[in-house]
Amino acid sequence: MASAPTSKYNSHSLENESIKRTSRDGVSRDLGEAVPRLPGETRITDKEVIYICPFNGPIKGRVYITNYRLYLRSLETDMRNLRFALKQEGHSRRDMFEILTRYAFPLAHSLPIFAFLNEEKFNVDGWMVYNPVEEYRRQGLPNHHWRITFINKCYGLCDTYPALLVVPFRATDEDLKRVATFRSRNRIPVLSWIHPENKTVIVRCSQPLVGMSGKRNKDDEKYLDVIRETNRQISKLTIYDARPNVNAVANKATGGGYESDDAYHNTELLFLDIHNIHVMRESLKKVKDIVYPNVEESHWLSSLESTHWLEHIKLVLTGAIQVADKVSSGKSSVLVHCSDGWDRTAQLTSLAMLMLDSFYRSIEGFEILVQKEWISFGHKFASRIGHGDKNHADADRSPIFLQFIDCVWQMSKQFPTAFEFNERFLVTILDHLYSCRFGTFLYNCESAREKQKVTERTVSLWSLINSNKDTFKNPFYTKEINRVLYPVASMRHLELWVNYYIRWNPRIKQQQPNPVEQRYMELLALRDEYIKRLEELQLANSAKLSDPSTSPSSPSQMLPHVQTHF
Repeated sequence: MASAPTSKYNSHSLENESIKRTSRDGVSRDLGEAVPRLPGETRITDKEVIYICPFNGPIKGRVYITNYRLYLRSLETDMRNLRFALKQEGHSRRDMFEILTRYAFPLAHSLPIFAFLNEEKFNVDGWMVYNPVEEYRRQGLPNHHWRITFINKCYGLCDTYPALLVVPFRATDEDLKRVATFRSRNRIPVLSWIHPENKTVIVRCSQPLVGMSGKRNKDDEKYLDVIRETNRQISKLTIYDARPNVNAVANKATGGGYESDDAYHNTELLFLDIHNIHVMRESLKKVKDIVYPNVEESHWLSSLESTHWLEHIKLVLTGAIQVADKVSSGKSSVLVHCSDGWDRTAQLTSLAMLMLDSFYRSIEGFEILVQKEWISFGHKFASRIGHGDKNHADADRSPIFLQFIDCVWQMSKQFPTAFEFNERFLVTILDHLYSCRFGTFLYNCESAREKQKVTERTVSLWSLINSNKDTFKNPFYTKEINRVLYPVASMRHLELWVNYYIRWNPRIKQQQPNPVEQRYMELLALRDEYIKRLEELQLANSAKLSDPSTSPSSPSQMLPHVQTHF
């Protein structure tokens, strides 16, 4: 359930509707309270409460509860921490708690997630943004070395992979089935991206099932060699294992492991020391503790350091830089995996592709990147976020996708003209990662979404964004082709994303909007206005020239006089 803290709430496609209450005599009385509601959003109840604000103390107001969110009509305040005081009338507190719990955790109460009730209409269908065949065709695939296979069309090979996969041309579907038996969750090595010039590739998968006994699989070993041979100019395949070495060794005890040199010839194995989901979850909890409800200025730097959050960001970026550099240099093709290949692997492949391919730095390109590397390849959004589930202590919860977006923000700070999208775009994605307003991030994999008919029954987040692109555009964006971005992954150059993590603290709020960005937008609008006027004058002038009766008598009369402020 989302929260809307103020009466100034402004959202695309919201409807301002008056809440009407019926008194005991049956007369419907209009409170005159304009409360924004989405199409499909219905009011459940409303009560006079005292909100215990962590910043401003007790605040009187009326809270409205809908099947989607809370709306407190009062002063501007944060509602990420819900503490209410109510009059002791009957069982009002218990009733309030039960209603909040019911609609905050709909799945635990056999209720639908709001995305399935949302009736918003947009002029763009966001579900059409990503077409895997078109995206691979943009990359120049299939070709003589890589083919598209539909072996997973019914998700029989791997239930967490997409239906369409790109694999080596020389590997048959029978080969793929044998390789799948030796990879965790059957997540075989498949292509994510191919370099347009040197033809080196980024391939993703899960860990091999080596186990304590050091099992080998000739089909898997041969398959990796076939991947290497798709580019005959390279002698080795570089394998980046996202895990710390000690964790990879420990995974042998549960049947996992890594590719050893003696079994996988012509490969080079490197560990990237990125910690697991549990470490990341605890790190983010520490960030929350130092920014909410108060930011302690006197010990800020030491407190931030103690969270290790920026250290984790640094390790993820460093790993992605290594992947991108290896591919860009043409020295080697790259295979990336962690344990199951749906968390750290997605971070590394998508960030490396963002560094290598300028297409993904556009608004729609980034949407395609998220759809492809995260959503279709089975990042477990339902498990990691816990949409509609009351078990907030679930060990599967982890901010892996948030960490990826944070890395993208760090890159955008270092390369302010390289990305078409702005900070609001990234914040909006994260807000709706949790909101359940759209179907984009629901469920764990493509097969589950197809089973629930998500694209038919819900609205895509990209519909909202692409219907209002100007809001999310970076005015300083300069389109550059084939420029590789190498961010500096140094602690000196990384910073906490204040406009996301501390944006609700009234004492920390930065100047919004950015005055430089606002002025630049004004100048762009002025430029567009002058271009439009010039085009109109040119059309009018050409019409006069084509009419013999209005032919000018002197050359000077042929030039239209345009007045400007310059």
